[in-house]
Amino acid sequence: MGIAQVHLTVVTPAGEQTFRVPAGTSVRDALDLTELRVRAACGGSGGCGACGVTLIGGAVTPPTTAEYMKLQPAERACGVRLACQMRLQGDALVRIDDPAPPSQWRSIPPEELIPSPGALPELPQHVYGVAVDLGTTHIRLALWNRKTGQRMATRRGPNPQGGFGADVLNRLSAAHGNPARAAELAKLARTAIVQAVRDILKRDVGEVTPMLKEIGEVIIVGNTAMLALLSGHGGAALLDPDHWAGRIDCQPTDRTAFQAQWFMPHATIHLVDSVAGFIGSDLLADLLATRLTDGPAGALLLDVGTNTEIALWDGTRLHVTAVPGGPAFEGVGLRNGMAAETGAIYRVCRPVSADISFETVAGTPARGFCGSGLVDAVAVLLATGQLKPSGRFAVSPGPDGFLLDPANLCTALFSQDIDTFQRAKAATAAAMVALLERAGLGWTDITRLCVCGAFGHRLDVANAQAVGLLPPLNPACIELFADASLAGAEIGLLQPAGAAVFAALGERVAAINLAQVSDYDDRYIDHLRLRPIDINRKV
Repeated sequence: MGIAQVHLTVVTPAGEQTFRVPAGTSVRDALDLTELRVRAACGGSGGCGACGVTLIGGAVTPPTTAEYMKLQPAERACGVRLACQMRLQGDALVRIDDPAPPSQWRSIPPEELIPSPGALPELPQHVYGVAVDLGTTHIRLALWNRKTGQRMATRRGPNPQGGFGADVLNRLSAAHGNPARAAELAKLARTAIVQAVRDILKRDVGEVTPMLKEIGEVIIVGNTAMLALLSGHGGAALLDPDHWAGRIDCQPTDRTAFQAQWFMPHATIHLVDSVAGFIGSDLLADLLATRLTDGPAGALLLDVGTNTEIALWDGTRLHVTAVPGGPAFEGVGLRNGMAAETGAIYRVCRPVSADISFETVAGTPARGFCGSGLVDAVAVLLATGQLKPSGRFAVSPGPDGFLLDPANLCTALFSQDIDTFQRAKAATAAAMVALLERAGLGWTDITRLCVCGAFGHRLDVANAQAVGLLPPLNPACIELFADASLAGAEIGLLQPAGAAVFAALGERVAAINLAQVSDYDDRYIDHLRLRPIDINRKV
């Protein structure tokens, strides 16, 4: 049974907003998942007293000892509470007179994180470490006390390189032959990571510069293009298809200069080597987090995103490949696409009457579709006959698109959105078939399917199967992971072998360049229609 949800209404000088959050969450933690934040500098212990809000009404926990120590009697009499100490037991209304400045960084919801057991108790100094998943669209990271094995805080935010295009090839082309542009792209990603770390230190620790000096290691995983753009090395090879079957060297040519740019004087910055071509080290991190190779043959993993990476375990080898899934699965390639943030449509339900219903992240008014919401919408429109298996609308929706909510233009889907989705899911399905053929396996041999990446834990498996994104296997063998790449980076951060754990896993990998698979294009065309994958058909 899921955790009960309650509504938190917040009044600020800018207006009023209502969010749906799990019961038992502190007001501070609830707001850290949204664009609203209280001022803070102690990580939620109540020690700084900076997160004062006024409780207007609702069901919350009583004042704590920290509140009696930090708030004056007159303040408490007026309803002032510390947001980090006040937990929601039911719906509540609070007022924030002086909110923190807006930030692009959000905490990652706890339910999306994977436990990463491990610690390095013998570390003598510089005990803190940072794990980073450098994605095409988003950056995710976590700050750890490696000595105690404590995850101190997390952040998620946009990759600012997106201004150079949602597609990795656009960014690589922008950097190719233009040293100034290449340096700009590298600085954008590097600065974003450092800003996210500083945001954690400021709000969750209370000190910034001294703590930056206590960070001893940073492990960064990502797709090959993101690693190449960050290091300034390897991009030219990625633009040449002749190199897509082999390993791309994305390590900085001048490591000393590279290290000096991070403002962490005692930290070793590890860029985990990619596998081959566009198959990045984020896939290796997924494999570590899901422990795919610990089980029997017939285990399949999808890291679905702008660059979709796929791995198949045959009991001895990992057969891996990547396809340009396009921006459909990250939401940013749609007319009304967005990340899985406040206001994103993440679930669409089949109508019980005339209207299609949907749910948004935090329960706020819809602002657009994230990846799982797009999958649901396509499946529901297909089931209700408003979409044909070809992907065409049964009746033209007109210039405003097909509106899930006639009163909200942000709920519109357009023919181009459906086409973008079809191309992305066809590329993914055809790639899975190619791996099965290479491993000598069939769909019925698959006993475990791990889905990682943009969809996280919100994907409706039945809808993904209905439109042909996932094979119609027993749902019991399908597992959803929201932040597996980050979890894998965390594992490397907390192991005595450090980044070497990725190299050991990489030795078991056999990469496949789909450009050299003769019937891949035919398979791709076969999977363009919106229909379930035929798992009884010989691959």
